[in-house]
Amino acid sequence: MAATYVLKHSATTLAAFLFLSFVSSAASHIEDQAEQFFRSGHTNNWAVLVCTSRFWFNYRHVANTLSVYRSVKRLGIPDSHIVLMLADDMACNPRNPKPATVFSHKNMELNVYGDDVEVDYRSYEVTVENFLRVLTGRIPPSTPRSKRLLSDDRSNILIYMTGHGGNGFLKFQDSEEITNIELADAFEQMWQKRRYNELLFIIDTCQGASMYERFYSPNIMALASSQVGEDSLSHQPDPAIGVHLMDRYTFYVLEFLEEINPASQTNMNDLFQVCPKSLCVSTPGHRTDLFKRDPKNVLITDFFGSVRKVEITTETMSLQQDSEIMESSYKEDQMDEELMEPLKYAEQLPVAQIIHQSSIIAVEVCSWETTARAVCFSLWSSPGHRQSEWEMHDWQGGQDSRSLPRSPSQLAMSDLRDDC
Repeated sequence: MAATYVLKHSATTLAAFLFLSFVSSAASHIEDQAEQFFRSGHTNNWAVLVCTSRFWFNYRHVANTLSVYRSVKRLGIPDSHIVLMLADDMACNPRNPKPATVFSHKNMELNVYGDDVEVDYRSYEVTVENFLRVLTGRIPPSTPRSKRLLSDDRSNILIYMTGHGGNGFLKFQDSEEITNIELADAFEQMWQKRRYNELLFIIDTCQGASMYERFYSPNIMALASSQVGEDSLSHQPDPAIGVHLMDRYTFYVLEFLEEINPASQTNMNDLFQVCPKSLCVSTPGHRTDLFKRDPKNVLITDFFGSVRKVEITTETMSLQQDSEIMESSYKEDQMDEELMEPLKYAEQLPVAQIIHQSSIIAVEVCSWETTARAVCFSLWSSPGHRQSEWEMHDWQGGQDSRSLPRSPSQLAMSDLRDDC
């Protein structure tokens, strides 16, 4: 009796254990599905890349921006989804010893200007107003598509900025500045207008961390090259060009991105570690409290790459019916072609002969007009024929009545020269 009770109790315990294991497994599966859903919550990627500095000694800022541009294009974001703003054209600067090039590595190893750079805002178009209008979508209707950020609530947006800044501001071309409050309000407008799903903000400037201190909109992750009170330093001096080619933080970020491919599983936590203080001299910072997902679950390609719309199905699709329809339509086209009267190409003149004939006709017309004008000239220049000034005025084609008419011979000869 006791043995039977123990046996039943053990069976009940085993059943309960198996049930709990099944529930735990199901819950884990649902959690994995939810994680995959949140991981792939965006359907398109955009990038806004901004260099705010002019003049030759700021060569590195243009190289910074073009290097990020090159990386996002390599990872799949097309030019149609990139808004590139360059405040100066270093490739065509008279001081550039290698025209039409911008290098990001010393000894001119890597030309980031390339052959297919599409600059959307250049020179004096790069202003605080235009930048904020691009972000918020408040642009004139006449603005071309290439200058618009046509994002939606399923867009992951990368915003990269570089230039000279300070505590709470970034200068635009040494003539104006954008503050961290203005930038935070612009991001809030974007969120209210459903212009992004997730946003990654990266800035390489002095005291860069001060630019994301005022952010308050959800789903924003921010990185900066330096903390408040610190300078961001340049890197890669080149004696031939005479300036520094890049900034330290962007240089090491791009070294990291060169190892990424579109199928990479590298996450944002790895990006946070690419430039320690020993390399950057300044202290890079990041902010993730506004971001819903854990950075370790956020792939680098969620912002630097591009998704492709693919529909996955487990159903079997038969292509036999479609192939039969195509075959029948092909046969019908063949029958229609057979019923049509064949073209008689033999009856047509060769192209060279047609051209020659046209030239003969043109010469004949011109010679006919020459003969007609010669007759007019002979009639007009006869001794018994005289024209009044008004008749001569009409012959000249409506000249100003205040001018004296030309002689009949001058009129006839000039008309002949004009027509033939």
